[in-house]
Amino acid sequence: MAATDDRTKDIPETKATEDDGADQEHIQVLPLVALRDTVIFPEMIVPLQVGRDRSVKALDRAVRTSQPVALVTQRSSEQEDISSVEELYPVGTLAKIAQVIRLQDGTIRAIVQGQRRIRLLDLLQTDPHLEARVEVIDDAGEKTLEVEALMASIHGQIEQYVNSGASVPPEVAVAARNIVDGGLLADMTAYSPEMTTEQRQELLETIDVADRLRLASGFLAKQIEVLELKGRIQSEVKSEMDKTQREYILREQMKAIQKELGEDDPAVAEATELREKVESSAMPDEVKEKALKEVDRLSRIPSASPEQGVIRTYVDWLVSLPWGITTDDNLDLDGAEKILHEDHWGLEKPKERIVEYMAVRKLAEKIRSPILLFVGPPGVGKTSLGKSIARAMGRKFVRMSLGGIHDEAEIRGHRRTYIGALPGRVIQNIKTAGSANPVFMLDEIDKVGMDFRGDPSSALLEVLDPEQNNSFQDNYLEVPFDLSKVLFIATANMLDTIPPALRDRMEVINLAGYTQSERVKIAERFLVPKQLEAHGLTEKNLKFEEGALVRLIQAFTREAGVRNMEREIANVARKVARRVANDAKTKVTVKPEELEDYLGPGRFEYGELETEDQIGMVTGLVVSDAGGDIVQVEATRMDGKDDLLLTGQLGDVMKESARAGMSYIRARQKEFGIDPTVFEKSTVHIHVPAGATPKDGPSAGVTMATAMASLLTGRPARRDLAMTGEITLRGRVLPIGGLKSKLLAAHLAGVKTVLIPKRNEKDLVDVPDEVRQELRIVPVENMDQVLAEALIDAPRPAARIKAEREERQKRVARRPRRSRKAPDAPISTPGDQPPDQPPAGQPA
Repeated sequence: MAATDDRTKDIPETKATEDDGADQEHIQVLPLVALRDTVIFPEMIVPLQVGRDRSVKALDRAVRTSQPVALVTQRSSEQEDISSVEELYPVGTLAKIAQVIRLQDGTIRAIVQGQRRIRLLDLLQTDPHLEARVEVIDDAGEKTLEVEALMASIHGQIEQYVNSGASVPPEVAVAARNIVDGGLLADMTAYSPEMTTEQRQELLETIDVADRLRLASGFLAKQIEVLELKGRIQSEVKSEMDKTQREYILREQMKAIQKELGEDDPAVAEATELREKVESSAMPDEVKEKALKEVDRLSRIPSASPEQGVIRTYVDWLVSLPWGITTDDNLDLDGAEKILHEDHWGLEKPKERIVEYMAVRKLAEKIRSPILLFVGPPGVGKTSLGKSIARAMGRKFVRMSLGGIHDEAEIRGHRRTYIGALPGRVIQNIKTAGSANPVFMLDEIDKVGMDFRGDPSSALLEVLDPEQNNSFQDNYLEVPFDLSKVLFIATANMLDTIPPALRDRMEVINLAGYTQSERVKIAERFLVPKQLEAHGLTEKNLKFEEGALVRLIQAFTREAGVRNMEREIANVARKVARRVANDAKTKVTVKPEELEDYLGPGRFEYGELETEDQIGMVTGLVVSDAGGDIVQVEATRMDGKDDLLLTGQLGDVMKESARAGMSYIRARQKEFGIDPTVFEKSTVHIHVPAGATPKDGPSAGVTMATAMASLLTGRPARRDLAMTGEITLRGRVLPIGGLKSKLLAAHLAGVKTVLIPKRNEKDLVDVPDEVRQELRIVPVENMDQVLAEALIDAPRPAARIKAEREERQKRVARRPRRSRKAPDAPISTPGDQPPDQPPAGQPA
């Protein structure tokens, strides 16, 4: 014990004593008996029950040689054999053996009398018995007035202690009055049964008589107060002591009572343990006050009451939460950025945002944690990016899946009135993290449901609001918990299904799909090494040519992310592992033409373009929760009534876009050279393939209008051109969303030219340079520009026709006029006209 070591510093060092030529009679070599939970004092006569073999042999040696024996208490009562001097207390007692009785079981019962204090210098031997070199210690200090005053005080304290009902015989007070030696009087307090082994050892190690008397006086004063308070409690007399001191003494009294009577009452012991946990926790004062009230209730109600388990569980939850416990953020920006790049290829925007937050956190210690929303198709690395962020920042990581949650109590918890109530999953994950500032991943936030049990998305409003989450209240805990230090990162595949109020509280970061070259890099750097390790292979056993990875991406996967690609790589690795298991020297290099041998025929012709330009077929660009894709919009005409058929499981918005496109074409039929009777005698049918997949949105309006224009004008549409945009009745092209995903899909499909709305031109900054360089991207503002680019031999736009007409009229107006004078002719009358000429004014 540290306290014991500090006290022994006042004892003179033996080496110094020997070097100074002190009396060598104080140094003796004696057999030693190690005591368990027993401290022997000088002038104390006590019986000892000795059972350990070494201790029995030590006593035998002392009896044979008529020597005294060294009695020293061991530090740990659980230790069986002593092997070094550090395992014993430094001060013991030199004792004389008065009587030895051997029992039938081989143990010895000895009567010993303590004589003088000794200091343990060295352990000379451990077998067959302990033998030590010790120094006899004399009491220090003279009998001064202070010593006499202390002795008089202790005489009075002993009498008061005995009269207060202490568990010692009354003869102790009489014997104490007859003691005139101060050191012996102080040692007499060790007879008190309330004194612990550590307290007795402290008293034994105190050499100075005055210090020893003060120590004994303090112990007696404390015990007298406890006994007096016990009498007051039993007589139900209210104490006028200071509240703090009274509570302290009450707790000490309760501990003493529990030690004597409450050892068989686990409920009382459990309540005490819970109280100590609450007191030692770092929870706020108002929370601690509520927890202590619950502990008081627990100690009062019967143990058979069902409330026992409810209260115990509630207090356990309060104590186990990380109140004020946080991890230190890693503010090494270069190191964090390196970790982010090691774990993920690309995804520059979220990486940059996290490094920016860490930079601000480095400059301003108190900063609100951002609440991020990663939106992108499956498999692009949203969840794994959250883990990487936690690793880069040096924080704990917890993940909570929100997919399919319909009950608000999953977020806020149940009230304690319900049987089996527990806190919500937010608090549960905070407890699991063991930190108040983890990286908290809210996965699939766009798939939260709602039914009669409540709206979980509304409960998330408080969790994800920086103005409110510093005092988040769980229905179970009913006390505020600070979530403002938590870095929340939500993930979603689509923004449309997230309520606007919830979306407004988060910073949206879009993670579109990867380009083909990015997927190849990801496969080479991450996926292939991962699968090689998972299947027990090495780079010598299996390699992929770059062309094989490209072929695998194009023919065997159809996704925006890389999850299916990893699955196909694992499929190849399994087949190679089977061959390696039969022959360890097998080396396989997968080539593009060999993929079918491992994976079978290609499953996808991803976005295959037509082989020739066709009338009524136009390539459009779409985006879904699986990423971008291309789609062939087909239009045909048949004899019948004036009607527009739309098939392909189209939504209402998409159908309205098709009707708007038809109205635009009918309004411009003369300029496009379309016979007006075509609409009266024909039915136009528009079909969007993949009929089993629901489709909706206005971005296909331009594509459907171009397909109808191609059909009705008889001009083919370019097969290597794709387009996207919303159309109005006046032919204007409005902006759309998901531009990056659509351009990635067009790039993978081999499209050469893409028409996009002019107002989406600003979004091209997010498109990879590789895609922008290989695609001819044409921003358009109206349908005239679309048709001029998309249709072969397309009719001249109306604006151009009008301009040419106006220019022709201007040229005619500038042409000089010639005077037209009628030739001279004889004046004639109708009667003068020849008979074969018609009369004037009549047709010839």
